Amino acid sequence: MSMTATEKLFTIFDQSSTILQEELACTYLEALVETGDNLFQEKLLQDSISEITKKRLQKEYAEVNLASYSSEEIRRAYQLAILKGMKGTTQTNHQMTPDSIGLLIGYLTQKFLGNQERLSILDPAVGTGNLLATVVNMYEQVSDVQSFGVEVDEILIRLAYIGANLQRQQTEFFHQDGLASLLIDPVDLVICDLPVGYYPNDAQAAQYELNATEGHAYAHHLFIEQGLRHTKPGGYLFFLIPNGLFETEEAEKLQRFLKDTAYIQAVVQLPFSIFKNNQAAKSIFILQKKSPEIKAPNEVLLASLPSLTKKEAVDKILWKMEKWFKDNKNEFK
Repeated sequence: MSMTATEKLFTIFDQSSTILQEELACTYLEALVETGDNLFQEKLLQDSISEITKKRLQKEYAEVNLASYSSEEIRRAYQLAILKGMKGTTQTNHQMTPDSIGLLIGYLTQKFLGNQERLSILDPAVGTGNLLATVVNMYEQVSDVQSFGVEVDEILIRLAYIGANLQRQQTEFFHQDGLASLLIDPVDLVICDLPVGYYPNDAQAAQYELNATEGHAYAHHLFIEQGLRHTKPGGYLFFLIPNGLFETEEAEKLQRFLKDTAYIQAVVQLPFSIFKNNQAAKSIFILQKKSPEIKAPNEVLLASLPSLTKKEAVDKILWKMEKWFKDNKNEFK
């Protein structure tokens, strides 16, 4: 059985990363960054490797011509390699946003934003960049797309940077705490798989309205506020939130803050089958930043997606969503 383009490229990422991992005595993910950079620069960048290793790598790289692959084929192959490298070793907040969720978020952003001549996108907790890359690839027909990613973890942002290069995306990355001051102008669209948990930097948290009354603030609350700070009036925000977002002791403060700053457009609960357990389940939370010319939707779109394998049930929900868009389209920018 012949391999798909994605499988062929994954095999090259995987085999060349394994070769470099052994030679450089580093982790698989660090080796993946190195091999991705080699492929992008079209030359071997490691001076210290042996001649045998050089020949093995050159043989692998001779098999691939990146220009012959689509951005999505490259993203999927690279994602598979990252998933292999993360298997069994990844912290919860380092886990990659699943493809099915990224594609759904991309679809929903297109429904809300409509046709665009230019678009700016920010992910303030970009991780490996898979969610941002998925959405950016869905706007390939837009001639002017500016995208920005912020990430505090060094290996994750290196993976995101190399991935964007390989996919020919013009993304600007910032290696810093996503909750510190960002030198990024307000954007049309914020997307973020929110890091869930407590934020340890109390001094930084004190700069936010959603700082905790006592103890550490919730990082996911602060990222919502940070997102709104960096969204243009009338712009949209798509957050992946824990289902229990409004069930904590800080929920009332969050609700008051959102009432003052944004319109809740939609809450789309994702299928429980996507997640390891019900406690880990998430929803897509869609906000529009308030501006004088924007009105609240006639009603908030509330949808609960069934298992994605149940085609009829999924079609029924998508039909309900399409009807909502039709009924509310005059409210959109």
